[in-house]
Parts: sequence; structure tokens; C-alpha cells
Amino acid sequence: MRLSIEHLTTYRYDEEARHSTQYVRLTPRSSPRQRIIDWQLEMPQTPLVSSDGFGNILHVLTMDQPHSSIAILARGEVEILDEDREDDDSGLSPLVYRRFTRLTRPSSAIRDFVAEHVAVTDTATLERLMPALLERMSYTPGATHAGSSAGEAFAGGQGVCQDHTHVFIACARLIGLPARYVSGYLYSEDHEHVASHAWAEVWYDGIWHSFDVVNQMRRPRHHLKLAVGLDYLDACPVRGVRYGGGPESMHASAIVERLDQ
Repeated sequence: MRLSIEHLTTYRYDEEARHSTQYVRLTPRSSPRQRIIDWQLEMPQTPLVSSDGFGNILHVLTMDQPHSSIAILARGEVEILDEDREDDDSGLSPLVYRRFTRLTRPSSAIRDFVAEHVAVTDTATLERLMPALLERMSYTPGATHAGSSAGEAFAGGQGVCQDHTHVFIACARLIGLPARYVSGYLYSEDHEHVASHAWAEVWYDGIWHSFDVVNQMRRPRHHLKLAVGLDYLDACPVRGVRYGGGPESMHASAIVERLDQ
């Protein structure tokens, strides 16, 4: 499957910001499952390019002059291959992904949920956990925010892909399995579907396995991976800090289209 992606992120400030630094993880890597044909980033200034501790391609955009807005455009073409295997080329031990974070720390309710639904530690059990979790937490945009933890979202019984992924990761780590957060894009024929997406990968029997709770998918044939991490904060497409600027508004739009139909 060949996909075209266009993702625009725009920040606007009520006042001029004196300085800002944006950490941008909007460039995918080629792997056995995805081949990058063409990819470009457009930013107000030339960024510093490196990789972070999780092996993600990282662009650091620094704005030292006064500015009232920042626009970051990512676009390109990618071929999704008929291969489910995920690379682990960051050099990190999978055991790193057993560590809980503030966003993935399990609440007592999540612990009870795992005790109720998990009897055997394997991928089949985790696969059966997905519909149970989606039934317990309905997909409800606007019910949570970027800083909502797994416990908060689970208690509210609502959330979006970020929240479902955090809770699922908490469940996997509770039973001793390394699990990581994945940010990326999802192709869907439903044009109302949100193209920017998140899902989980769990390390079991020497490989990473994908779990998309919202779409109840185990095979990432429609998914394009951007970045991975312990949670959303490690893998989010754009994250930054600034001095000045006053109140901020952010708008992001992502369009994923299929080119080979």
C-alpha cells in the first residue's frame, strides 16, 4: 500500500514569544514494514537533526527572534509492506519499556481490571484484552487532554487513542511485558477518521507485536510509524518550550491518502 501524508501543525501566540524550542518527531524511518519513498519537513528555520534515546529521528527547531506563530509541515510518500515484523534497532534493551511513567502508572482500578481479564501472560491474552478495554473506555474525543494519565482516563471511562494506548501499556507492564507507545498515522477510507494516531507495541517471544485498541487491529497494515517511547511525551510529533507569547492556540491537521488504489 502506497500512502501520501500531509501533516500541518501551527502554533499561534497572543503576544510575541521571545524564544522557543520545538522538538519534532515527524520523520519516519524505513523498516521491513515501511519504505520511505520521499519525506520533507518545512519549518521557519533550519533545525538541528539528530536521534533521541529511543532511536527516533529528532529535529530541534530553535527560534531566537521574536515570533507570534510557528508552522511545521511534514509531507511525503511511504509504502507500507506486507510485513508485520517490527524493528528494534535503537540499541535499547526491551526491558527499558517495563518502567512505568506518570502517564502509564496503573491505578488500583487498572490493577483490578488486569486481575479480572488476564490469567496467562501471552499475546493471545492481550488480544482478548483489547475489546474489553474498549468496552470499558469508549472512544470520546474531548473527554481527556494531552496530560491525562492512564488512571485518570480509565476512571472517566472515556478517551482517545492516546488514552487507550496508555492504559493498554500499563496493563502489559503490570504482567511483566515490555510495552512501548507508538505515534504515527493511520489510513482509513472513512474521511472523518483522525489520521494522526497512536497504538502500542508489546515485546514477547523475541519480537514486537502491535496492538491498536481503538481499531481492534493486530496487524499494522494501514499504519505508518513515526516514533516510539515510554509514553506520549517521548513520542509525540511536536513538543516544545517557549519564553513569552502569552496564551497559545495550536491547530494540527493530518491527511493520509492512498495512491495505489
